[in-house]
Amino acid sequence: MLTCIVVDDESKSRESLKSLIENFCDDVVVKTTCQNGKEAIEAVYMHHPDIVFLDIQLQRETGFDILERIDKINFEIIFTTAYSEFAVKAFKFSAIDYLLKPIDINELRKAIGKVQKRKVGELNQRMELLVNAIRGNATRPSRLAIPASDGLVFVNIDQILYCEASGNYTNIHLDDNRKFVVSRTLKEYDDLLSEHDFFRIHNSYVINLNAIKKYIRGEGGQVIMINDKSLDVSKAKKKGFLEKIKMTE
Repeated sequence: MLTCIVVDDESKSRESLKSLIENFCDDVVVKTTCQNGKEAIEAVYMHHPDIVFLDIQLQRETGFDILERIDKINFEIIFTTAYSEFAVKAFKFSAIDYLLKPIDINELRKAIGKVQKRKVGELNQRMELLVNAIRGNATRPSRLAIPASDGLVFVNIDQILYCEASGNYTNIHLDDNRKFVVSRTLKEYDDLLSEHDFFRIHNSYVINLNAIKKYIRGEGGQVIMINDKSLDVSKAKKKGFLEKIKMTE
């Protein structure tokens, strides 16, 4: 059985989430709800929850402000937020769970299910990635959390040579010959990495432009990566690819 607290400055949002948990998540007990940082911090120390559902933007502070005032974060965090493309991208980089308002029951159950598989020791690294992505000085995160069978692997983005589609899965190939199979589509990684000198050269490949060893001309052509792997460039992607690498034929 898991315990949780709900932190949100809007009473309707607090009660709605509390009701969803109590009615549809049998293995979770809501210890209390909180409307501000002071109440949230007191509740954390009093109830020692397994999960804190935390709204990102409260009236006078953010969820991050609250977390910075807690000595030791030994609970899982599931952020709740209204839609923000930038925030959602940051969550995906860090593998921190989030729920978009209005909260969907199936997404809630899925997020809770992930909590039971997490390693507590990974939380600090995931939080660091998230904070850097959302409010750090760098506008582009330099690291990515990759879900693995036994937890998460944290890699520098420039370690990634290319991502390869495999149905609804993606194979992520690194420069040290490691490969990770992730249950996310290639489109998701295309969206995440497009601002980091990555380009989708084919329906099956998103490549690191800085890891190209050679381009071979052809109808679409081929790229040879620094690991000597040859990848096709589709005819439809050729023009955009050549513009990206500033090459003309």
